Amino acid sequence: MSDRGSGLGARGSDTGAESPSTPEPRTPGPGGRVGKLFVVATPIGNLGDLAPRAREVLSAVRLLLAEDTRHVRKLLNHFGISTPARSLHEHNEAREVPRLLADLATGAEFALLSDAGTPLVADPGFRLVRGCRERGIPVLAVPGPSAVTAALAVSGLPPVPFTFAGFLPPKAAARAAALAGLAVLPHTVVIFVSPHRLRPELESCAEALGAGREAVLLAELTKVHERANRGTLGELAAAAAGEAKGEHTLVVGPPPPAAVPSATAEAAALALEEALARGLDLADARRQAARALGISRRELYDLLMPHPAR
Repeated sequence: MSDRGSGLGARGSDTGAESPSTPEPRTPGPGGRVGKLFVVATPIGNLGDLAPRAREVLSAVRLLLAEDTRHVRKLLNHFGISTPARSLHEHNEAREVPRLLADLATGAEFALLSDAGTPLVADPGFRLVRGCRERGIPVLAVPGPSAVTAALAVSGLPPVPFTFAGFLPPKAAARAAALAGLAVLPHTVVIFVSPHRLRPELESCAEALGAGREAVLLAELTKVHERANRGTLGELAAAAAGEAKGEHTLVVGPPPPAAVPSATAEAAALALEEALARGLDLADARRQAARALGISRRELYDLLMPHPAR
């Protein structure tokens, strides 16, 4: 499939008015022409979210690569796409990736897609993309749906910055360790929650991140029964069933700001003594002590009033 014939390697016009050319047969080009890998986002629920360019690419490439070809075939059948699909997952990547890279190096064009959403976001494919980059094989993005950004956008929680943590480990000890690393982050966190362990995972989140922390649990995004439950992590855990249906994405808001401890008369006296010990005169020492305590000089003076020696 040549660049000229398929139109897949070129950008459309700014208006998008030009229609793509008819793809040429899916055969490697002569002379060892390097192929391309397209990374294609697919709908996370509503099939109407598959972009026109994504349909074009999926129809034109030689082979589709996905974790579960049975799931992907439902999408392809809906749009009448007959391109062959091959499984690519963590258990066969070591074997399959070298073969795929060899084909790409001689002109083949493949599409990597997720069962739902954007590839590599909690899905396989990293080895293949990295291998292409290391060998100079073009990797082209066909962007589209992502449960991470969709949940973040509709959650009503601060969107930037945020950390995406993927799925939590199924075992309690490993899950607690993973959440402990997230607990120190001062911003929003997005987590994929397993519907099979909904309540225990939410309870773990409440314990590690804080039961009073604001969160939104979203399920079945873009589907008919899309829903969002808002509350604290403790409330969401208490309301959850042990097992649920559908995909769940948890958006956890930033932790509350740490309370600044109120300065005491003893702390004021100690801060002033330390400033004087550095050789500052009384006025500069008071200014330095107030700055160290995060209070005004007037507040410092009021705290020191019970101490006539100061």
